[in-house]
Amino acid sequence: MLKIGLTGGIGSGKSTISEMFRRRGFDIIDADIVAREVLNKYPEIICEIKKNFGERFVDENDKLKRRELGNFIFSVQERRKKYEEIIMPFIIKEIFFIINELDKKGKQVCILDAATLIENNLHKYMDVNIVVWVDSSTQLQRIKNRDKLPHSEILNRINSQMPLQEKIKFADYTIDNSKSLENTEEELNITLKEIVRNFRGVKCLNKLGTN
Repeated sequence: MLKIGLTGGIGSGKSTISEMFRRRGFDIIDADIVAREVLNKYPEIICEIKKNFGERFVDENDKLKRRELGNFIFSVQERRKKYEEIIMPFIIKEIFFIINELDKKGKQVCILDAATLIENNLHKYMDVNIVVWVDSSTQLQRIKNRDKLPHSEILNRINSQMPLQEKIKFADYTIDNSKSLENTEEELNITLKEIVRNFRGVKCLNKLGTN
């Protein structure tokens, strides 16, 4: 099975590209969804969060207060790293479980949509890696419009991730998502055609790459 990694920074519009892949019929593994699901599947994660950050970030039903915890951990690098140490092993375990299940079903291609694909070395297990890029001013404005966060919190979240220019160094392909949706669609089509040329044996790609 051909594994395609899709990544980008917060506000880059990675989810937009992911949805374009989905509309073309690709199976998507969304790391953000996996991150929410593992909290229910592995109660020990919540226990570790309580132990390390306090019970104020968990409600009466033992559900994580994601926004409150996010604001807390993104303001201090050590807190964010500790949280990642707690949850990332479970996320990675679940991602590879899903990949194996798709492979067993005979799927030919899957897309792993993950903001920290490179930071967590998951890109090394992909056959192809795509980075979604935007300029910094567009990135800031999109986060501001979407999340309604103070400027300082936006910068904390951007700075917690590897810079987009650094991520590009690990990419096989880069999609510029700073212009119109039509332009982004065209860039995705060009990228798919390039991937088709390199993986002609994947029948699913041959069909989808002509869309």
